[in-house]
Amino acid sequence: MGFGDYPAEYDPKIHGVYDPARYYGKADTPFGQVKLSEIGAWISRRNKTPSAIAGAVSRAYWRWQHKYVQPKKAGIAPFFHVVFGSMAFFYVINYGKLKHHRNYKYH
Repeated sequence: MGFGDYPAEYDPKIHGVYDPARYYGKADTPFGQVKLSEIGAWISRRNKTPSAIAGAVSRAYWRWQHKYVQPKKAGIAPFFHVVFGSMAFFYVINYGKLKHHRNYKYH
């Protein structure tokens, strides 16, 4: 599988039009239905290669696009998602500098 190709599991005769937000691999138990005793086995079944992680991030991005950005009557929600996400990101990367500006009661 090269960069930009369809997933190996995708078959246009079976699946129809390609949807970038859909996982075409073998279906597994959803994480919300996994029991505590089965978490280790569930995690071991995940594909942890860089291309699989990139595919998961890409699918999440396209699900977000289809739900919030691309509808005909898209609201202001995607703007606020980006704003608050960037605020959280910049807070995390600047936390080392910000923690020195705390106000302590006793010096």
